[in-house]
Amino acid sequence: MSLTLMRRPFVGMDEMFENFDHSLGEFEQSDWMPAIDIEENNKSYLIKAELPGVHKDDVHVHVVDNVLTIKGEKKDEITVEIKDTKRHRIERTYGSFVRSFTLPHTVKTDNIEAEFIDGVLSLTITKVAKARSKQTEVKIK
Repeated sequence: MSLTLMRRPFVGMDEMFENFDHSLGEFEQSDWMPAIDIEENNKSYLIKAELPGVHKDDVHVHVVDNVLTIKGEKKDEITVEIKDTKRHRIERTYGSFVRSFTLPHTVKTDNIEAEFIDGVLSLTITKVAKARSKQTEVKIK
């Protein structure tokens, strides 16, 4: 299986999100990958990341060269083994995560609104008006 197919299992759905590049950008090792929803209206894009059990202080969002990166870590709740206590089943996922998206050039990256409620990170990214092409005649001397 190619690395591209492993990193982008829904390659055929790209046309649905033509303004976003869903690649991992900077490729980093993740222990798990949170689910992401991307919505668009006339004024902005809304990105929602499901981060159950993650504390908001353990989530970091940054934009470099129009690549939005969401990083964080879900820490194991039991950090010290208690004597005579056995853990019989561990099905919940713990560890670090990273998701990166190349943003369209028609957004303002300097004023992203972020909200973290009930384990859901919501990022609102405002669109800017598309630059209209201006035709100028250049006179040759």
